[in-house]
Amino acid sequence: MTITNGDAQAFFHARGEIQDYTKALEILEKEYPARDGLDVETLLDSDKHGALTYNDFLILPGYIGFPASDVTLDTPVTKRISLKAPLLSSPMDTVTEHNMAIHMALLGGLGVIHHNCSAEDQAEMVRKVKRYENGFILDPVVISPKTTVAEAKELKATWGFGGFPVTENGTLRSKLVGIVTSRDIQFHTSDADPVTKVMSTDLVTAPAGTTLAEANEVLRNSKKGKLPIVDKDGNLVSLLSRSDLRKNLHYPLASKLPHSKQLIAAAAIGTRESDKDRLKMLVDAGLDIVILDSSQGNSMYQLDMIKWVKKTFPQIDVIAGNVVTREQAANLIAAGADGLRIGMGSGSACITQEVMAVGRPQAVAVHSVASFAARFGVPCIADGGIQNIGHIVKGLAMGASTVMMGGLLAGTTESPGEYFVSSEGQLVKAYRGMGSIDAMEDKKAGKGGKDSKANNAGTARYFSEKDGVLVAQGVSGSVLDRGSVTKFVPYLIAGIQHSLQDIGVRSVKELHDSVNNKTVRFELRSGSAQAEGNVHGLHSFDKKLYS
Repeated sequence: MTITNGDAQAFFHARGEIQDYTKALEILEKEYPARDGLDVETLLDSDKHGALTYNDFLILPGYIGFPASDVTLDTPVTKRISLKAPLLSSPMDTVTEHNMAIHMALLGGLGVIHHNCSAEDQAEMVRKVKRYENGFILDPVVISPKTTVAEAKELKATWGFGGFPVTENGTLRSKLVGIVTSRDIQFHTSDADPVTKVMSTDLVTAPAGTTLAEANEVLRNSKKGKLPIVDKDGNLVSLLSRSDLRKNLHYPLASKLPHSKQLIAAAAIGTRESDKDRLKMLVDAGLDIVILDSSQGNSMYQLDMIKWVKKTFPQIDVIAGNVVTREQAANLIAAGADGLRIGMGSGSACITQEVMAVGRPQAVAVHSVASFAARFGVPCIADGGIQNIGHIVKGLAMGASTVMMGGLLAGTTESPGEYFVSSEGQLVKAYRGMGSIDAMEDKKAGKGGKDSKANNAGTARYFSEKDGVLVAQGVSGSVLDRGSVTKFVPYLIAGIQHSLQDIGVRSVKELHDSVNNKTVRFELRSGSAQAEGNVHGLHSFDKKLYS
């Protein structure tokens, strides 16, 4: 066994018996030949313990020799793309649209935009993610001198920002004549007036060829909101925004592609022929990662789609799934998958295991697939069953590079839908599984198609498009308000860092390595142990998790 100096110091210093730590190591090796707890293979031996999920075990503590702030959470989500935080939001229509995707990316994770909508709507959401934060904005929204104040206000409502350069032809690479800002149009009383009546013409510009660092400095000194970049003839070629400088300061972990400085955009599609046209629109909008969204990913449909995507769009990374066995994973890896999504029936709004008698407990599923996929350099997402920080860490300990959350994020400000007051007087938001009858019958999913069921992500995900009777594999419900992800996700990140500190590892990679070399140990939990580890013995309590 491997005994560290930290182990010996902690053990014998606490007992107050030995100050010679070299001698202490020798005695520890001799008197305690076996480490406490179980290695991961023994823990997950189903012949002895049955198949386990996250609540069935704990991770034993290690030696703390560093502050929690030293823990880094950098981790791959695909073969080519890494994140600063191992957190993804699920492609569910009550979890991730552009607002969630933007904020998950700003906070170091990744939001996967759902496809229970028209292809045009989904592409528009991808476009909003890509436009939200940039270095040089290479495709700014440009207006013409004939644009009215009313039209400028409509553009502001559509895009979420109100600063638009005005060029002679209303296009990029046309002569710049002014800039309209939110302040210019906010209180202007005549909406029919052209923007030339309100636009700013006292402009500070920078010449084409200016570096990003130089442009940032000009923008800081100008005290303007926008910095147009123009060629030698005064034609607009790109734009820089002061708000992006603030975002870079406030969101240092933001998930970006280094060559473009844009936020990473991910979206889900199905495996039907029409999804090929959908993907083309998403790629044109700037998509970086596509998730093939199926409850059972080991199908001829998904294998064919992976091969087509890799051939047609080699620049796009493909995450395949869902899978829970090595055999399923092998087929998808062989087809060219850049990442895998693990989980079947473990989500809080999923009833696949109950209804279909198919699936696998999440802990053993994640370890089985992730340990196999690691041999091919394919990162894995633990998808489902995440109720708290502890579950996130256990998913990572089982070998996942990232975890995907649905219900845990559904009640946040950035998730789609409106808050309402429940019958118990609590503030809640609607949440539903994509296999619920509500999701499969949602008419808005069929917008743009002749057959709403055939164009619905819920039916497609469960291969139910041609069914005369829909069989639900999910439920509809509501979740409590969790506030904004801008506070909730940093709480999750800090919690993961403190957990890894307790375990004695400094990174997700070190956690994986330490589990594999049997340094990190585990312990089974009986029902009584689970009760002991939760709140007990109090007359009442307030479970406030963060502030």
